[in-house]
Amino acid sequence: MTASLIQHQPRREPGRSLGPAGRPQAAARSSTTRSLRLVAQQEGLIQIHTAPFRGSFSGVFSQALRSAGLGSRVLITQFLKGGVDQGLEASLWLCGRLQWLRPAVAGCLSEPCATAVPCAMAVPCATAEPCAPAASVVSAAPAAGPSGLAGSPLPTASDPDREAVEAVWAYSRDQLLGGQLDQLVLDELGLAVDLGYLCAAEVTATLERRPSHVDVILTGPAMPAALMAMADQVTQLRRGF
Repeated sequence: MTASLIQHQPRREPGRSLGPAGRPQAAARSSTTRSLRLVAQQEGLIQIHTAPFRGSFSGVFSQALRSAGLGSRVLITQFLKGGVDQGLEASLWLCGRLQWLRPAVAGCLSEPCATAVPCAMAVPCATAEPCAPAASVVSAAPAAGPSGLAGSPLPTASDPDREAVEAVWAYSRDQLLGGQLDQLVLDELGLAVDLGYLCAAEVTATLERRPSHVDVILTGPAMPAALMAMADQVTQLRRGF
């Protein structure tokens, strides 16, 4: 039997030439050819952690502490917690990157602000400047109504507790809008609005102007509808049955 030998030639591919030993050789790249690279863009989120009880802060605090440990600049502001020697001049620092701020009040705030005027009667919050109450209103308004609705109270300038809460809010607002932060935690912000210590319209206007890279986390048992609508993520905690 005569065996026939068949020599297989390498298969040529378009754009390639044969090199030594008949092996395909990659075509020379054009000097004008450039690889594409996607650039990641940072987008901060508004996250809301709410519950029918005052217990949504501990998990968020752990998350904030971890972020600070990894190098992020974090500010935690608790609007209604007091009873310790704090305030703007005595805030705590953890990990060198996390500032923990509480108002300079004698105890925790749980009752509506003692003296207030309706938020609807305040100067409109077109900018992030604090809402100013109308000068002609001197009598106290009824108890706080739903957040963000006409009739929600704004305290007058004579209430020291309100001044302490507004002081930490003003600092938090300036840090946020100034681009100083990577993460901002506002604990019981919605409840502070409901109880009449902050103006819902100003809070909403400030968060709408936040830098795009900052993560904002809101916690507490009450949350204005306008802030719920802005949220990218809402976590609702429930008690076990």
